[in-house]
Amino acid sequence: MLSAVRRSSDLAPRRSSAAGAPDAWLFGAAALLVAVGLVMIYSASSVTAYTAHLDPAYYLKRQVLWLLVGCACAYGAYRVDYLLLRRFAPYILLAAILGLLLTYVPHVGLRVNGVHRWIGFSRFTFEPSEFAKVALVIFLAAWLSGREPRIDVAKLTSGLIPACIPVFIVAALVLREPDLGTASLLVMISFVIFFAAGARIVHLLAVIAALLPAGVIEFVHNPMWRARLFAFVDPWRDPQNTGFHIIQSLYALGTGGVTGVGLGASREKFFYLPEQYTDFIFSVLGEEAGLIGALLVLALFVLLAFRAVRIALAAPDAFGFLLSIGCAAMIVLQAFVNIGVVTSSWPVTGVPLPFISFGGSSLIADLIAVGLILNVGRRRRA
Repeated sequence: MLSAVRRSSDLAPRRSSAAGAPDAWLFGAAALLVAVGLVMIYSASSVTAYTAHLDPAYYLKRQVLWLLVGCACAYGAYRVDYLLLRRFAPYILLAAILGLLLTYVPHVGLRVNGVHRWIGFSRFTFEPSEFAKVALVIFLAAWLSGREPRIDVAKLTSGLIPACIPVFIVAALVLREPDLGTASLLVMISFVIFFAAGARIVHLLAVIAALLPAGVIEFVHNPMWRARLFAFVDPWRDPQNTGFHIIQSLYALGTGGVTGVGLGASREKFFYLPEQYTDFIFSVLGEEAGLIGALLVLALFVLLAFRAVRIALAAPDAFGFLLSIGCAAMIVLQAFVNIGVVTSSWPVTGVPLPFISFGGSSLIADLIAVGLILNVGRRRRA
């Protein structure tokens, strides 16, 4: 696939300084998802916010502040010549790795519930792992699209395996936090980029098979991961502990039915459903907006993915092609993993729903990804 993009881009005329308009469909899908997120954050968090802060809009106000920062970052990602990112890609990845290491530095990294995922102080914190996803996408797109020297991922030993090294370094640092959900997403996003760059499926499966023994050993020695897997298989085996999240999520979705109980009328958000405005916000959405509302949100993610692939296929160069594919995979894969968790179709991983869950780091990273896709889109070939 990448070779076809290379041949077509070599035949295309040089880009002029003028750029086209942003893709309206992709922009609209992202904007609607953000709007849904603001509404659902207020609805899902109002009870908790009033109980803890005497302000039902406490989390909504914070999300709006992060949204303003995210829009500024997305506009910067949209306006910059994205080919500059290709030149600085190694330094961007290095900065992301340093950010992950800072989570373990006293008085800089924050330890919450036994995990090191945040940097900051007081109420101003962010997760380096969210920005590591964007950095890894930029780095892989730049590395795999480079002319000299170039990694040919169609070859296993001399191409795909070396390309996996930076992926496993970043994923291992995230796994140490520990954050199995984000670490697994980093690997999945990278494999999508590898496939788009020409890697063979059998080689990707061989890499996964080689990692299985290490995964089994880690699973055996990690009681939390074992509990999550057993809860996924049978949540009613321990309904008051490991299976509690999934059971309450299914109750919420089942209560919503086809049309939902009405906006703001969720009962599960009254301290029944844990993480109701972060990781499990889709459960509240399904309860209040029903199957129709849930399907509309799914349709927006599918539309975003479709437009991103269209932009990638019309990209003027291989770097833009892989950058668009990687950014789209970063958003859409995380969305479907999150939705899989709340519908008991995927083990609990603790990843937020892009654009909709409360959280500044995730929102900013996702908006930057959208800005980069739109950036490539405004330079696309006719």
